[in-house]
Amino acid sequence: MLAPTNVKVAPRRHPYVLLPQGGGGALRRMRAAGMPVKQPLQQVAGEQVEVFCEVLNEHVNLAVWQRRLAPAISVFTEQLLARGEPLADSRVLELADAPSSVDLGDLLQGYSELPGHAAFIADVSWLVDAFACLLDARRIGVRLRVLDKAMCPRFHVDHVPLRLITSYAGIGSQWLREGVMARHRLGDPAAEPVDAALIERAETGHVLLAKGEKWLGNEGGGLIHRSPQPPAGERRLLLTLDWLA
Repeated sequence: MLAPTNVKVAPRRHPYVLLPQGGGGALRRMRAAGMPVKQPLQQVAGEQVEVFCEVLNEHVNLAVWQRRLAPAISVFTEQLLARGEPLADSRVLELADAPSSVDLGDLLQGYSELPGHAAFIADVSWLVDAFACLLDARRIGVRLRVLDKAMCPRFHVDHVPLRLITSYAGIGSQWLREGVMARHRLGDPAAEPVDAALIERAETGHVLLAKGEKWLGNEGGGLIHRSPQPPAGERRLLLTLDWLA
């Protein structure tokens, strides 16, 4: 699976580090003067799940697992969306102190007859377990929704510590490298890039771990991203996990 286009890829096998463009004269002058320099924010992507650990680094505000969905999961999501029914499941999971698998047996219970249902539930449960293990989380917010329009069409940052985002079907989320858009102009349509080459895109099945403004030490460094408008006649099946405690 290929890394996102229009970014520089560090010469290492896994994970691929998406490097910010250029260093600039100001950065060189600060180093020469012995001034402390905060490492530029980076986005990291890789084809192995171990890439998740990269988001724990203070200079990383996004880790992307570039995975491919199992065929059984794709079959299930295709048939789920083909029904044309609304879906908005939101819940908060209180996790026990002892490590244990999350029980999501009642998730999409009304679709249990569709092929691939068990595989889909197992995958969501695995993502919740991995998210909780990475963060030692005790409370996680889970949202699973079918969308036929952009949920957050403007580029923005999330006011949470960390959010997992993955599109099981339909168009993936979009984000910007640091410096592409001025942070003080977030929410201003006129400030958003119009050049498609400046906008990074996740593929269906990719799993994003995006830092928000409430991650300690990441204030002012939340990932700038948005929910894109699906093409006419298409819908998305979107899962998000929020670290609540």
